[in-house]
Amino acid sequence: MGFNLSDWGVRNGALTLFLIVMLGAAGAFAYMRLGRAEDPGFTLKVMVVTAQWPGATAEEMQRQVADPIESRLQDLAYLDRVETFTRPGQAVMTVVLRDTTPPREVQGLWYQVRKKVGDIRHTLPAGVQGPFFDDEYSDVWSAIYAVTGADNAELVRQAEALRARLLRVTGVDKVRIFGEQPQRIHVEVAHARLASLGLQPQAILDALARHNPVTPAGVVEGSATRLHLRVDGGFDGLAAVREVPVAANGRSLRLGDIAEVTRGFADPASSGIRQGGENAVLLAVAKQPGVNVLTLGHDLAAAMEAQRRVIPMGITVTQIVDQAHVVQESIAEFLMKFVAALGVVMLVSFLSLGFRAGIIVALSVPLTLAIVFLVMLATGMELERVTLGALILSLG
Repeated sequence: MGFNLSDWGVRNGALTLFLIVMLGAAGAFAYMRLGRAEDPGFTLKVMVVTAQWPGATAEEMQRQVADPIESRLQDLAYLDRVETFTRPGQAVMTVVLRDTTPPREVQGLWYQVRKKVGDIRHTLPAGVQGPFFDDEYSDVWSAIYAVTGADNAELVRQAEALRARLLRVTGVDKVRIFGEQPQRIHVEVAHARLASLGLQPQAILDALARHNPVTPAGVVEGSATRLHLRVDGGFDGLAAVREVPVAANGRSLRLGDIAEVTRGFADPASSGIRQGGENAVLLAVAKQPGVNVLTLGHDLAAAMEAQRRVIPMGITVTQIVDQAHVVQESIAEFLMKFVAALGVVMLVSFLSLGFRAGIIVALSVPLTLAIVFLVMLATGMELERVTLGALILSLG
């Protein structure tokens, strides 16, 4: 006769009660330790590889840049397809893995893509910029802050200070800044002025290139010392750019005397962010896997409150995404539905089985959940929309 678990449980009541209490306590502990999140973590099996070659046609980009890269990636494990889009001066290749690719293998495969393309980088035409790789598409931001109240350069400086502080918060995985506009030094010369001086625009470009090189100058070795020689004189500000000499018809002219040299942003801007009608820079925070987002939200609020005391007046930091608040509402909704489902189970059990048998069935529900929480903690799962929905459906 086979082993009967029910019979063993009835005959060993004390041990059965001990196991029930132990599992219940362990399940409660696991519930408190489970990570909380709004959405489940996921792995996107897509990487974008881009390359630029200024001056090349779309056909040249396809034939001399994209085709060699595609050919090199054909033996990549789990490769589904490579989608390529080319236009003059640019090639964009999307590497797509098969749906059956194990998530734990994806990061290793992206390393293989970088390695394989890097092996043929020297065979690409001279002047090709890149290839560049981007595979970070699955980040889930736990909090996003908008920094407003100044020009873009100052906002970025303040965001960098905030980023350094938030990276020290326990449970933070990464902090990214969005909305930074690249700065440029603009040299503007009127065409009439160039014509009166007999000066070509290329002469100004050549003068700037000659006075801003970064080249090794060599090493002087003695009997006991080694001195590295470096060429000084690179641009270190607007004043240095204004002092650049420009040759024009046998004369040497100061660039600041014939051109307006100013500092500004790239024009036109590639992108911009506005919050409440003001220019803004965003600070996005992602949590580490398995971290309770409720605890992280509390720690972020404390860190941000301390940082607000030292930021300059006029700078405003506004939280526009608060995942901790959303998760707290989701858990409260889950508990309400859990109590309702448990009440329905108990009512049906009492009406159909009577009180003594019904109470056994009703009490088995929280015990089952305690075991489920233990399994979730052991397998690295979190309490988020999918797992909470599955629990509510199973209770029903």
